[in-house]
Amino acid sequence: MIYRLLALNVDGTVLQPNGRIHKSTKEAIAYVQQKGIYVTLVTSRSFPAAKKVAKALKINSLLVTHQGAYIAEEQGKPIVQKSIPEEITYEIIRFLEGFPCQIRIVQDEFSLANKYKLNHNLLAKTVFTTGDPMFYSQQFVDSISDTLRDDPIMAPKIEVYFEYEDDLEDAKEALSSIYTETNMTKLNDFRLDILPQDVSKLNGLRVLGDHLGIALKEMVVIGDGMDDMEMIESCGLGVSMGNASPEVKKASDWVTRSNNQHGVAYMVKEHFRKQQPIEFLRKMNIIKR
Repeated sequence: MIYRLLALNVDGTVLQPNGRIHKSTKEAIAYVQQKGIYVTLVTSRSFPAAKKVAKALKINSLLVTHQGAYIAEEQGKPIVQKSIPEEITYEIIRFLEGFPCQIRIVQDEFSLANKYKLNHNLLAKTVFTTGDPMFYSQQFVDSISDTLRDDPIMAPKIEVYFEYEDDLEDAKEALSSIYTETNMTKLNDFRLDILPQDVSKLNGLRVLGDHLGIALKEMVVIGDGMDDMEMIESCGLGVSMGNASPEVKKASDWVTRSNNQHGVAYMVKEHFRKQQPIEFLRKMNIIKR
């Protein structure tokens, strides 16, 4: 199979545990781009935060951000932009405020969160790592619903960090049955992402593929999270990181090294060195587009 697009998750995949990008990863991305492979990021991060990573990797392409709710190459020029309507955002927040949890509405320009302090030390450390706290304003309020009552907003994504596993399951079941305008994604036992209807990383890749004329079977996807699993299963070659959960690894065609062991660089160079450049394959009429 000839692959024409490489899609990379950011946190836990491209980024090392210390939040940095290793030199070998940058070199691997440059190597595969020279072969004519379209490289993109598919991430739960906001567009500005994803663009910062893309710039470091010298990727100038359409990025799938907010888990597929916002797809663009430049800020303000999206080919896809979806949000949860104002009224539904308000109702969901009101419902969630009945649970011990931290709630965060993520916009591209700012995030709005309640002041709830999580008691799980490990979980507390993961809060906000998928955004970029230095990159834009974070607003903390006593009551998000009171704030929304005075100043309604649409939400590309709502992140919820629960104190207890059972509360996540109860909230997910209740909200899914009431609001068909949303899509619920469980990232782990304590974190739930609430997205606009039909928004997912896989659907974002589908839209991008349609836009570029590249089929899912012509894509290689590398990820590590539960929200990556659907696209890992559905694309031509699904790759999980060594630091991924057993469920994600089971869903993949290939398990590479961990992000601490430069798994992206290892997989990319190991696989794509066997594939001829896209332009050469066109000249040989092996691919038509």
